[in-house]
Amino acid sequence: MAEEDRVVSESEVSELAEEADIGSLKQLLAQEKEKAERYLANWQRAEADFRNYKTREEQGKKELINWANSTLVCDILPVLDAFDRAFGEAAPAGKGLGWITGFRQIQKMLLDVLNKHGLDEMKCVGEKFDPSLHEAVAQQGGAEGVVIDEVRKGYKLKDRLLRASQVVVGKGGESSAAEAAKQAEEDLTEETG
Repeated sequence: MAEEDRVVSESEVSELAEEADIGSLKQLLAQEKEKAERYLANWQRAEADFRNYKTREEQGKKELINWANSTLVCDILPVLDAFDRAFGEAAPAGKGLGWITGFRQIQKMLLDVLNKHGLDEMKCVGEKFDPSLHEAVAQQGGAEGVVIDEVRKGYKLKDRLLRASQVVVGKGGESSAAEAAKQAEEDLTEETG
């Protein structure tokens, strides 16, 4: 019986060892599953970060392409201003002259090319003054906060401000300015008369 007890005890020991091995294997399996889940989550996060990086880079390239020529366009804007000033001075005197018509056509061709590449002239006379789009250079009598006159044209390149318009803004008291002018005129006629 002692042998039987010993055999039983050996089988019990082997069962206990197998159960311990199974338990430790289950623990190892659980640890490895947890590690695999962590690796999967890290990989998914890295993949998402890479996709976001690619998207940002593509967007940056598009923006660079859109703005690559902005310095060239900025250098051309004074030429457009010179055309405007020249035609402003020559308009009444040289209305029928062929060479002025030719220069107007050249100006139009230049504007058409720039427009094709995204340059847009901003219209501002009669609009409410917006400091993000306009640069106030003077104030005159007129509707308060409204652009009365444009001193220098402003431009946008593909919906982004390239150069702000220089404008004259109304300071209010439109009727009082007219009354002051009328009063000054009356005073002048009284002095001469």
